Amino acid sequence: MPQEISRYKCDTKSLISVGSNVATAELEPKELVLAGIEALINAELSVEAASRLYATPCVPAGAGPDYVNAALAVRTQLPPTELLARLHEVEARFGRRRERRWGARTLDLDLLDARGVVMPDKETWRHWYALPFDAQQREMPDELLLPHPRMHERAFVLVPLAEIAPDWVHPVLGQSVTQMCEALPAKEISGIVPIDSAESLALPAKGR
Repeated sequence: MPQEISRYKCDTKSLISVGSNVATAELEPKELVLAGIEALINAELSVEAASRLYATPCVPAGAGPDYVNAALAVRTQLPPTELLARLHEVEARFGRRRERRWGARTLDLDLLDARGVVMPDKETWRHWYALPFDAQQREMPDELLLPHPRMHERAFVLVPLAEIAPDWVHPVLGQSVTQMCEALPAKEISGIVPIDSAESLALPAKGR
């Protein structure tokens, strides 16, 4: 029978942002987000908490249709690089193509944090964190960066995340999700609008 996934309790430090803004032949973006979450539930990746679904403006503006976004807290024994590979496998299953940065996508699974680990090291992380916006458009890291170096400035990440992990503290910046949300312009926060009810997601039972 379906399993109720709590929205408001987060006792794990692996956090994922989920999004979609392009339909497939079978599924609309909202359905793709829900199907992507369902696909993550297996013996090695246990979804412990999920936010509501949100309608969010595409970032940067004009890069594509608006998104449906959500946030997840997961429990897994996979190391961060293998967890990222698992997320990419699920994305590919739903037709995700990595043709250009910030392009439209059928399913986007961003690893935000893996149990508080800073990767590859604080010096490298700070380099990418401080990268100017124009350089971000030209340059891409060739290794996994954790926590996600742009999560602190993205309302579409932080607003859903605040539902399930408001007290999670950024391991480099020392700010909680709530504090990072409060630091963003009010206009950006108000543009993130919930599109589903307050009931918990009902998904198939997850593996242990």
